Amino acid sequence: MHIDEWLQAIPAGWLYATVALVIGFESLGIPLPGEIVLVSSAILAAKGVVDPVWVGACASAGAIVGDSAGYAIGRKGGAALFDRLGRRFPKHFGPRHLGRAEGYFQRFGVWTVFVGRFVALLRILAGPLAGALRMPYWKFAVANVLGGIVWAGGTTAVIFYLGLVAERWLKGFSWVALAVAVVFGIAGTLYLKRRAASALDEGDLEGVVGRPVDV
Repeated sequence: MHIDEWLQAIPAGWLYATVALVIGFESLGIPLPGEIVLVSSAILAAKGVVDPVWVGACASAGAIVGDSAGYAIGRKGGAALFDRLGRRFPKHFGPRHLGRAEGYFQRFGVWTVFVGRFVALLRILAGPLAGALRMPYWKFAVANVLGGIVWAGGTTAVIFYLGLVAERWLKGFSWVALAVAVVFGIAGTLYLKRRAASALDEGDLEGVVGRPVDV
C-alpha cells in the first residue's frame, strides 16, 4: 500500500497527528519520508478528504518542535552523537553528508536552518547540527519557526491549489490537460528545490563538529 492510500484509510484526526509526528521525528534527525507524507496529505486536502489548514498547521508544528528537540539533543550529544548515527545510518549521516552539512553552517550560519527546510539533507541534520555547533538558541529558534511555517504551510498551499486546478481542468478539458498541469507542477517544484540546494551546495567540506558556528 502506497503512503497516500494508507493516509486516506485512517481517520482525519489520526492523519493530522501522523503528519505532525512523521515530520517531527524527521526534523529530530530520524530518516523518515516527511515531505512525502506532507505532499500526500495536501493532495488529500485538495480532494476534500481533510482540511488543508490543519494539515499545514500540524506539519508546521511538527517541524518546529522536532527541530527544537533535535537542537537540544545535538547540543548535549555533540560529536559523539553523530559518530553513533553515522554507524547506524551511513546513508544519511555518513562523513560525506555530515561534512557538507557542517560546511553549510560554517558558511551560511543561521540561514542554513531556514533554507535547510527545503533540502532533504539539511532537513534531517539542521536541528542536531545547530545544537552541536553551539548556534545561539534564539537565532536558531527564529530561523526554525520561520522555516517550518514557510516550508510546511507553503508546500501545503501550493499542492492544495495545484490539486484544485488539476481537478477543474480534468472536468473541463481532458486527461492531456491534466498531464500537462502535473508536469508543470512537478517541474516547478523540482526547479525551486534545486535552486535552494544550489544556493548552499559549494562542494564537500571537512567536518567541523565541536567548533562553535559563526553566525
